[in-house]
Amino acid sequence: MQVNRYFDDQVLSLGFENSNGQSSVGVMAPGSYEFSTSQDERMVVISGALVVQRQSDPEPVLYSDGEEFHVPRDQSFSVEVTEPTAYLCEYS
Repeated sequence: MQVNRYFDDQVLSLGFENSNGQSSVGVMAPGSYEFSTSQDERMVVISGALVVQRQSDPEPVLYSDGEEFHVPRDQSFSVEVTEPTAYLCEYS
Protein backbone atom coordinates (compact mmCIF):
# COMPACT_ATOMS: atom_id res chain seq x y z
CA MET A 1 0.00 0.00 0.00
CA GLN A 2 1.09 3.55 -0.65
CA VAL A 3 -0.02 6.62 1.31
CA ASN A 4 -0.58 9.71 -0.86
CA ARG A 5 -0.97 13.25 0.49
CA TYR A 6 -2.08 16.20 -1.62
CA PHE A 7 -2.96 19.86 -1.11
CA ASP A 8 -1.36 20.27 2.33
CA ASP A 9 -2.92 17.01 3.57
CA GLN A 10 -6.44 18.10 2.61
CA VAL A 11 -6.68 15.06 0.28
CA LEU A 12 -5.36 11.72 1.59
CA SER A 13 -5.46 8.37 -0.17
CA LEU A 14 -4.19 4.81 0.12
CA GLY A 15 -3.06 3.31 -3.17
CA PHE A 16 -3.18 -0.46 -3.65
CA GLU A 17 -3.23 -3.14 -6.32
CA ASN A 18 -5.35 -6.30 -6.36
CA SER A 19 -7.04 -8.59 -8.90
CA ASN A 20 -9.07 -5.59 -10.16
CA GLY A 21 -5.90 -3.61 -10.94
CA GLN A 22 -4.63 -0.34 -9.43
CA SER A 23 -6.95 1.60 -7.13
CA SER A 24 -6.92 4.17 -4.37
CA VAL A 25 -9.38 4.97 -1.63
CA GLY A 26 -9.30 8.29 0.16
CA VAL A 27 -10.90 11.28 1.80
CA MET A 28 -11.11 14.93 0.69
CA ALA A 29 -11.62 17.79 3.14
CA PRO A 30 -13.83 20.72 2.07
CA GLY A 31 -12.11 22.86 -0.55
CA SER A 32 -11.41 23.25 -4.27
CA TYR A 33 -8.90 20.99 -6.00
CA GLU A 34 -7.57 20.44 -9.52
CA PHE A 35 -6.33 17.01 -10.58
CA SER A 36 -4.62 15.65 -13.71
CA THR A 37 -4.86 12.10 -15.01
CA SER A 38 -2.17 9.91 -16.53
CA GLN A 39 -4.55 6.93 -16.89
CA ASP A 40 -8.28 6.51 -17.41
CA GLU A 41 -9.98 6.91 -14.03
CA ARG A 42 -13.29 5.74 -12.63
CA MET A 43 -14.22 7.57 -9.43
CA VAL A 44 -16.99 6.47 -7.07
CA VAL A 45 -18.24 8.70 -4.25
CA ILE A 46 -18.47 6.45 -1.19
CA SER A 47 -19.80 9.05 1.23
CA GLY A 48 -20.34 12.79 0.83
CA ALA A 49 -20.50 14.76 -2.40
CA LEU A 50 -18.26 16.19 -5.12
CA VAL A 51 -19.05 18.91 -7.63
CA VAL A 52 -16.92 17.95 -10.63
CA GLN A 53 -15.98 19.98 -13.70
CA ARG A 54 -14.41 17.82 -16.43
CA GLN A 55 -13.18 19.24 -19.73
CA SER A 56 -16.11 17.56 -21.49
CA ASP A 57 -18.76 18.97 -19.11
CA PRO A 58 -20.51 22.21 -20.16
CA GLU A 59 -21.26 22.85 -16.44
CA PRO A 60 -20.14 21.31 -13.13
CA VAL A 61 -21.94 18.10 -12.13
CA LEU A 62 -22.84 16.98 -8.58
CA TYR A 63 -21.99 13.38 -7.63
CA SER A 64 -23.03 11.97 -4.24
CA ASP A 65 -23.15 8.65 -2.35
CA GLY A 66 -22.78 5.70 -4.72
CA GLU A 67 -22.51 7.76 -7.89
CA GLU A 68 -19.53 7.52 -10.23
CA PHE A 69 -17.86 9.44 -13.02
CA HIS A 70 -15.06 8.75 -15.48
CA VAL A 71 -12.13 10.92 -16.54
CA PRO A 72 -10.04 10.02 -19.61
CA ARG A 73 -6.25 9.87 -19.40
CA ASP A 74 -4.21 13.04 -19.93
CA GLN A 75 -7.01 15.38 -18.83
CA SER A 76 -7.52 17.65 -15.87
CA PHE A 77 -10.65 18.12 -13.80
CA SER A 78 -11.63 20.31 -10.88
CA VAL A 79 -13.49 19.25 -7.75
CA GLU A 80 -15.42 21.34 -5.23
CA VAL A 81 -15.91 19.59 -1.88
CA THR A 82 -18.40 21.07 0.61
CA GLU A 83 -18.24 18.31 3.26
CA PRO A 84 -15.66 15.61 4.04
CA THR A 85 -16.02 13.07 1.23
CA ALA A 86 -14.72 9.51 0.81
CA TYR A 87 -14.01 8.10 -2.64
CA LEU A 88 -12.71 5.09 -4.54
CA CYS A 89 -10.65 5.62 -7.69
CA GLU A 90 -9.87 2.78 -10.12
CA TYR A 91 -7.21 3.22 -12.81
CA SER A 92 -6.98 1.55 -16.20
